[in-house]
Amino acid sequence: MSGLKRADLLSLEEYAKQRGDFRSKVMAHKKNRKVHLGENATLYFEDRLTMQYQIQEMLRIERIFEQEGIQDELDAYNPLIPEGSNLKATFMLEFPDVEERKAALSQLLGIEYKVWIQVNGFDKVYPEANEDLERTTEEKTSSVHFLRFEFTPQMVQAAKQGAALAMGIEHDNYSYTLDPVPDNIRQSLVADFD
Repeated sequence: MSGLKRADLLSLEEYAKQRGDFRSKVMAHKKNRKVHLGENATLYFEDRLTMQYQIQEMLRIERIFEQEGIQDELDAYNPLIPEGSNLKATFMLEFPDVEERKAALSQLLGIEYKVWIQVNGFDKVYPEANEDLERTTEEKTSSVHFLRFEFTPQMVQAAKQGAALAMGIEHDNYSYTLDPVPDNIRQSLVADFD
């Protein structure tokens, strides 16, 4: 899956005309790319379409139309597009109550490294986390992390041939397994291996 270029983006004016339809398309697409891991953790798998939407929205909100500003957005979001051998996800820890969130994040240090994906018949794959910047302190983890799961060619081939996927978290203070991942989500994610 290749990164986005300036030519892939709509002008602010054209995006304003197409935004409603484009947003509907992206929201339907995202339904097959969201995985809840228990009550408080969610993986939002990114791809070219989700990043195009993110960039278009940022350009719209910030009213960016100059080449340098557009390139800055492309440079910021292109690293979240899968490259054929990996899956990339935004990992969110979601606790609606502020005090509960504070307490939980202090108990979940390192959780971003304990998330896993498994192609049936192979070992679990743990992510590289937050390659852009460190999000965890000595006191607490962040509620948002960016994860890259790197797969071997054999794993990719098995997934493309229909092998089931499982996902989970194995942190001392938060454990959850989803096995198997629903087929609609599996199919959407396997498309990232092309």
